Amino acid sequence: MTIATTDPKADQMTDSTADSITDVAGLSVGHDTDPRRPTGCTVVLTPQGATAGVDVRGAAPGTRETELLSPFNAVQQVHAVLLAGGSAFGLDAAAGVMRWLEERGHGLLVGPSRVPIVPAAILFDLWVGDPQVRPDAAAGYRACEAASRGMPAQGNVGAGAGATVGKLFGGQRAMRGGIGTLAALTTRGCMGTMWGAAFLVSRSTKAPGWRSARWASLTRMPL
Repeated sequence: MTIATTDPKADQMTDSTADSITDVAGLSVGHDTDPRRPTGCTVVLTPQGATAGVDVRGAAPGTRETELLSPFNAVQQVHAVLLAGGSAFGLDAAAGVMRWLEERGHGLLVGPSRVPIVPAAILFDLWVGDPQVRPDAAAGYRACEAASRGMPAQGNVGAGAGATVGKLFGGQRAMRGGIGTLAALTTRGCMGTMWGAAFLVSRSTKAPGWRSARWASLTRMPL
């Protein structure tokens, strides 16, 4: 997902040279990584509101409120964006993000209340460890509590904890993926992008030795 902040100070990048999404004024990032198995969620907070866009692809996408990002719809700003593991179960984490924002008075004014707009997308990581362990509303809330303007951790953290790539020949030949971000200064302001799963450019392999590789050994490999 791509976020263009509406923060009035966002006409220039911060002093950081890391090309991180948090280089964009008004954005903060938080991860929650489950210690029981490789899964988790990642949130980008923009409580003041920001314009966002998304390109949904794949044969079985799992999303929540991404249709709101269409320029033809009435809602023009989001207050957070969430990525989560746990397949469709992981969409529950967005409820925790909404609760965190609501408690602080952020959201779209709808009649007597404010409704936080939190588009979300998930990735499939249920084959890594116990599939009963997946991000929930509490995980989304913790990710918000952990959010900061500093350089966010990348790789196998948050939503990228159990991300894999290279599954053309089956999950037993998969390789580690992860999560990453970037920021760019354009002629119309600053924008940041967050992506998961395909963090690595890699290829599937049919090498005989790959069959013996297991997640435990893959997690020791540096990204």
